Amino acid sequence: MNLTEIIQPIKTELLEFERFFKKMMFSKVKLLNIISHYILRQKGKRIRPTLVFLSAKLVGDINESTFHAATLVELLHTATLIHDDVVDESDMRRGFPSLNSIWGNKVAVLVGDFFLAQGLLLSLKHKEYRFLHITSEAVRRMSEGELLEIQTSRSNDIDEEVYFRIISDKTASLISACCELGAASTTDDEVVLYKLKNFGENLGIAFQLRDDLLDYMGETSITGKPVASDIRDGKITLPLIYALKNSSRKESRRVMKIIKNNPRNKDIFYVIDFVKSYGGIDYTLKVAEEYLERAKSLISDFSDSLAKASLLKLADFVLERVS
Repeated sequence: MNLTEIIQPIKTELLEFERFFKKMMFSKVKLLNIISHYILRQKGKRIRPTLVFLSAKLVGDINESTFHAATLVELLHTATLIHDDVVDESDMRRGFPSLNSIWGNKVAVLVGDFFLAQGLLLSLKHKEYRFLHITSEAVRRMSEGELLEIQTSRSNDIDEEVYFRIISDKTASLISACCELGAASTTDDEVVLYKLKNFGENLGIAFQLRDDLLDYMGETSITGKPVASDIRDGKITLPLIYALKNSSRKESRRVMKIIKNNPRNKDIFYVIDFVKSYGGIDYTLKVAEEYLERAKSLISDFSDSLAKASLLKLADFVLERVS
């Protein structure tokens, strides 16, 4: 299964979206336009606009407001990626040097701020106040999730409950917002909006679980990020949390010592083998499957359509993806 198949019901809308999105990225400032061209060369999968359009089409007819919603979330997503690279001091993004590594932190932060402002102004211009409420809530949650992760990383005090709070806020909040925004662009039905919001929440958690698995199973040439980057960065994710919980105290102490002290390659392979041998991979995969089943159940009673079929396929794609 691939995204080309999934986007078929909204292929025309996504092409039109690209033109609309590009228009919102440019200004009268030459430096900003140079940077916008650079970002557009790194085109991502457009998962979030896809969710907006499919959610809208599931419950109604795609309209001008749907394009505003898709543009808003993609501008917000782009801004958060730029800011994340500054916070994480990342040198690369999608195989390209990051903005902060080329133009510096100050320029990168300001570009991110510009994109965020453009999205908010778009909604204000068209009096789409519910969009502003949904995205503001997502930004609040994303910020809290990032700060909670920083707080726990300093103390290494993280269990499953805290982990799920972090990924729910950091990752699932925006995916949830995409689905709710898409639905809100076509209906005011609160029950429908609740279902799509929670469909996105469960899908987003499964998405992050799969991402955390790829850190232990992926290949740099496929995923686009270094193997075991979470381990190198001292991030404790569900595969490791589960393995630590089910190993001896002596082994868990050794692994935590490795995590805290800039692990070398041989140490990283030891941690990967440790996680696999104590069932961390299988457990995380099982939990991801459970979240995806919850997501699917939330849209099961909607009428059969191409949009519904694509949303269900997208759920399966989340679990199967290798990058």
